[in-house]
Amino acid sequence: MIYTLLHRAPLLETVEALRSGRLGLHAYVDQVCDRIDQVEPTLQTLLPEPDRRRRLHAEADRLSAAYPNPARRPPLFGALVGVKDVIHVDGFVTRAGTAVPPEAFAGPEATCIRQLRSAGALVLGKTVTTEFAYFEPGPTRNPHNPAHTPGGSSSGSAAAVAAGLATLALGTQTMGSVIRPAAFCGVVGFKPSLGRIETQGLVYFSRAMDHVGLFTQDVAGMALAAGVLCRGWRGLPAQRRLPAVGVPVGPYLEQAEPAALAAFWAQVERLAAGGVTVREVPALADIAQIARRHRTLVFAEFAQEHGALYDRYRSLYRPRTAEIVELGRRVTPMELAEARASASKLRHEIELLMSRTGVDLWATPAARGPAPLGLESTGDPAMNLPWTHAGLPAITLPAGRAENGLPLGLQLVARFGEDEALLGWAQELAGLLA
Repeated sequence: MIYTLLHRAPLLETVEALRSGRLGLHAYVDQVCDRIDQVEPTLQTLLPEPDRRRRLHAEADRLSAAYPNPARRPPLFGALVGVKDVIHVDGFVTRAGTAVPPEAFAGPEATCIRQLRSAGALVLGKTVTTEFAYFEPGPTRNPHNPAHTPGGSSSGSAAAVAAGLATLALGTQTMGSVIRPAAFCGVVGFKPSLGRIETQGLVYFSRAMDHVGLFTQDVAGMALAAGVLCRGWRGLPAQRRLPAVGVPVGPYLEQAEPAALAAFWAQVERLAAGGVTVREVPALADIAQIARRHRTLVFAEFAQEHGALYDRYRSLYRPRTAEIVELGRRVTPMELAEARASASKLRHEIELLMSRTGVDLWATPAARGPAPLGLESTGDPAMNLPWTHAGLPAITLPAGRAENGLPLGLQLVARFGEDEALLGWAQELAGLLA
């Protein structure tokens, strides 16, 4: 059998087949493990696990015994989930992409993992992350072209979903670590409103800004997973109209590379041709100051989280990670307080602008361009950072390819707490982009 690095594996379709019995759970485990054997030597999306197949078959036995009746199987029955290696999972060591001894930051299983297990999901394994979810990269390669980065910091999660190893994967985003790698790998990435998915059980980068996010190949599957993990999920609304989409013109948008901007405007034209109202709205003119305040906040919090560890294991921290500890230690209490206050202020300003201009969603490039060549850089989070700072829900949809053949993504952003509306409209707009 010839294996390609990309493989179709939509979450909703796979789970429906598993729940009904049309796809046997043990056969599915073998299919995925066979793919891992074939593509992981190239892609390196997962942390090695010698007995993965045996473990998954044993877990499949227990799950099948617990739910013999297909009609009573839980919503994610048999879904194989990749988990970014900054999230604690019972039975797995959390290494966080670092040489620091893992026992130094061990902890109880994350709430989101318990939720997934209760919904019938099986943990495929830990996925590769950059060091402590910052910029020092791991070995993972992009399934669309292994010479290019998959993005970061949720590198392994995005690549594992694109390669069809995991139908669902968890990541985290503190700047752009879900939306950007999803775009680079040509999959759907969803960062919910701040706090909508419980963060207990993370190796934190910034307690104020860390979001747990999700990767799938399909928006319908993303909605299914969000319904399991998001607090107070209300279900997708019955959409009676297409959204009014705002394009935030000005210095923020101009951060995108010229080729990516040209592709973005073509995507916007396609939405408009499908009946979407598009409004160009001057916004985020102070993006440089927003970015500075965000980095002040997260670097200071990272230094607080890692102060004792860093003093003990300083030589084991890689250079770019050590640098932000040192930078974070220089932040004064007043600067930190101002940076924290700026997040809610920015959210208020953005939502007020949406109300004044009649905008339901913002649309932007998901990244400054396609995945960079090489593995030294995971890309620039500039297109994601302000929305993360404001804690607003964001999703990226696959939206064509760049001239070099690598994927591009369209980022959509909604008001705080309107995650359900965002996913509902994303399903509509994905059809127009296809």
